[in-house]
Amino acid sequence: MHPVAFRFENGRYFATVAGDTFLVGQRVRYGARKGLMNDEAIERLHYRALDWRERHGVWADWIEPIARVEGGHFHALNTYDRARCTFGFLQAGAHVAQGQFVRWLRAVLALPDAGASFPDLGLADGQIVRLADATPPRVLEDVHGTQGLLDYLNPGSREVEDVEVIQAARLIHRVRNDPQAIALQVAVAVTALQEALGHYALRYGLDGADDITCLLVADIRHQGRAPHVAIKRALTAGDPHAALLALGAERFPERVARLRDAVEELRHEGRLGRLRYAGAEGRFV
Repeated sequence: MHPVAFRFENGRYFATVAGDTFLVGQRVRYGARKGLMNDEAIERLHYRALDWRERHGVWADWIEPIARVEGGHFHALNTYDRARCTFGFLQAGAHVAQGQFVRWLRAVLALPDAGASFPDLGLADGQIVRLADATPPRVLEDVHGTQGLLDYLNPGSREVEDVEVIQAARLIHRVRNDPQAIALQVAVAVTALQEALGHYALRYGLDGADDITCLLVADIRHQGRAPHVAIKRALTAGDPHAALLALGAERFPERVARLRDAVEELRHEGRLGRLRYAGAEGRFV
């Protein structure tokens, strides 16, 4: 087990774990909530499609624009909003049952040395459990929800609590020091978005659609910035790309502008705009 020591200095929390000292997060206020935010730019902890193309093929490029607008940092952390904990290069929320964060943490807990980072967590029947004196271990998440996991990671939002800093430090330390934890983040994200695109193809008629259209729909759904009816309407427009980019642009102008720029850059480089989605095969061809 790696003990966590931390300090508060000039509005920021720093931790030392197994000799590694790092930023856990800045203390921030969001309405009535208080929490941590870490968007520190560290090059070696940033998503680049080139690093993952051999392993994930065209999907490594396809998810890059979403990674860019979500920050793209494998150690990115947010505990101040209603999700109570989002983490990773796509800001996966711990509040989503069976979501990317839950899948990733399950995968990390299955590693032989997981106990060094998370000594009081384990797996039982594929679910995350709290290991304590109680028998059997307490289940923290299931198909219905993740309330137990949220309480474990971030007990409350009125103040930044010691346990919140400690659990965040454990997450960050793991990705700072374990390439396999990063690889699992990417693998979980690719698989989750592949599955999601399969559902979107059925719901929005994306079989045969170009990869950019598929990407724009996926990002809208990933953020949740437009209802289904608006997405369907945009897909029937004369310029579906422009119509999809317009959805939510007034509320989230910076995100949409960054998404547009990323798409144009990848299109210019020949990494987007060449393939179409084959729904029956679940891949781009």
